[in-house]
Amino acid sequence: MKVFDSNNKINILAVLGYLVLALGIGLRLSGYNYGIVVTVFILAIGAVLVGISTGNKKFISETKAIIYIVLTVLMIKVTVLEAYIVPTGSMENTIMTGDFLIGSRFVYGMRTPDWLGIPYTDIGFSIPYYKFPAFRIPQVGDVLIFKYPRDKYVKYVKRCVAGPGDTLEVSDKKLYVNREEVVMWENGKYLTPSMQKQFKQPDIFLSSETNINRDNLGPIYVPKKGDVFPIHEKTNWRYLLPIIMMEGHTATLDNDEVSYEFTLQDPNEVFRRKGKESVYKEYFPHGGNLLTPWSRSIQDDHFKFLMIDGKPADQLNEYVVTQDYYWAMGDNRDDSLDSRYWGFVPENGILGEALFAYFSLDLDTWTPRWSRIGTNIK
Repeated sequence: MKVFDSNNKINILAVLGYLVLALGIGLRLSGYNYGIVVTVFILAIGAVLVGISTGNKKFISETKAIIYIVLTVLMIKVTVLEAYIVPTGSMENTIMTGDFLIGSRFVYGMRTPDWLGIPYTDIGFSIPYYKFPAFRIPQVGDVLIFKYPRDKYVKYVKRCVAGPGDTLEVSDKKLYVNREEVVMWENGKYLTPSMQKQFKQPDIFLSSETNINRDNLGPIYVPKKGDVFPIHEKTNWRYLLPIIMMEGHTATLDNDEVSYEFTLQDPNEVFRRKGKESVYKEYFPHGGNLLTPWSRSIQDDHFKFLMIDGKPADQLNEYVVTQDYYWAMGDNRDDSLDSRYWGFVPENGILGEALFAYFSLDLDTWTPRWSRIGTNIK
């Protein structure tokens, strides 16, 4: 194969293919940990480009067929059905660690991709997306698949226990929605006695004198589309600011000396996924200028410097909510990182509903759980 043709013109596909191959090889040699799957993906693209550039008709024909198959699978994956592997036990015994799930992306409204980039990395960019009309909206009791609100690159599976406009409370482990007790689902469970109210968890959502710990919190109101929140000197920005940001607005803390940018990407969650302490460098107080709305570095009086979309927040009279929100909890109530810790699930973050387990593997013994195959999630 020639990089230059008989007329001494550059074979663009060949050059591009070799550049992509060099990128893949370079990533592996550099030790930059994007993972073997990503590297193989990049190398495969390079090989395809080089192969196509040879003009081999059989190769080109087979490559086209593979590309069509891959595109078809990806289209189904992002619009109708998607497969998930469950790595944790937060939904036991409804969903077991090691279950391979099929989730419907159809029932709540198919949507086109909202992000383009390299798979299994954060390298990429957001793009406008379109959501098709939903067959139904999420209901209390549905097992939702959604983007984790504190790390959008991670998908969570939890049960919806309260919807937009509901007020919930947890008292001595018991869940109440609109003052009525919601009994635990059939396969849910508790592992420990109720935490005493004297034991305060500072990492609980909106930690306060009423939001004490995972077993005692609330009442908490779940926002709905059309809600109007007045803005004044007593506005609870730790509650309202994440909602504003989840609806696409930007926020900063600005004064004459410094400027900090708010983000919903929690560095602790990014570290948990990547295992690299370097992720903290972009955040305050580790040298960077990024802040999360729930950061303990922020004092209440710091919000007087808050800017929304480049304008002082104190110039706003009110904020009107533009989408519905949900409250999600794990059926394994004492071993679940859920809304009790990070708050609301936005409507635009919901990807689908868990349907059934098509396979299951005991991760301790690496043996199949044949009895789990075909189990409906309910």
